[in-house]
Amino acid sequence: MDLTSIAYIIYIGLSISITIWVAQTLFKNGRVFIIDAFAGNETVANAVNHLLLVGFYLVNIGFIALFMRFGRKPENVQEVFEFVATKIGIVLFFLGVAHFLNIFNFARIRKKSWKTVVETEAQTDPTPSTQPAT
Repeated sequence: MDLTSIAYIIYIGLSISITIWVAQTLFKNGRVFIIDAFAGNETVANAVNHLLLVGFYLVNIGFIALFMRFGRKPENVQEVFEFVATKIGIVLFFLGVAHFLNIFNFARIRKKSWKTVVETEAQTDPTPSTQPAT
């Protein structure tokens, strides 16, 4: 087996392992934030959380597969490490950007959801709402 094949096997194995770990961590620990973003509606939050998990896998594994084509092929052991490190670094950067975009969007959804809750409460009950701090 040549060095390029070894580099690709390492890249794919590490990238997919990291993607699975990040996805499962976000799925498990992000649930509470999604429930809050949807004003306590657990049914919708759980459905959205699962859809986000599937979308996260599709986007990231698709990126990993498409990104395989780019970069100069390694010709020695040092270049294998550099090749894999560069590709993993870009995948990690991509995962981080995707995560922060999701956080930003959920903050916006949360703000809208709680605004709707406060408006609904104001129409039915004149006492002030206990909206969480933003």
